[in-house]
Amino acid sequence: MRTTLTLDDDVSALIESERARTGESFREAVNRLLRRGARAAPAETQPPLPELPGRPVLDVSDVSAVLAALDDERRAQRGVP
Repeated sequence: MRTTLTLDDDVSALIESERARTGESFREAVNRLLRRGARAAPAETQPPLPELPGRPVLDVSDVSAVLAALDDERRAQRGVP
């Protein structure tokens, strides 16, 4: 298949570096690097967060409650009733 592709400068430099190292043509280097990238292992997923015992102190979906709790905490740190 023939197609037109616009490469970012850093990608073009990487391909040219590979060409200089291997002696491949531009087409060969691009195809090899694309195949290698396509076969790369999928990114590892983050492990699930641990479930902690007990009940949550506040419902974080209630923004007003969270802001009020933060205000209370800041007042307590400053010693303001």
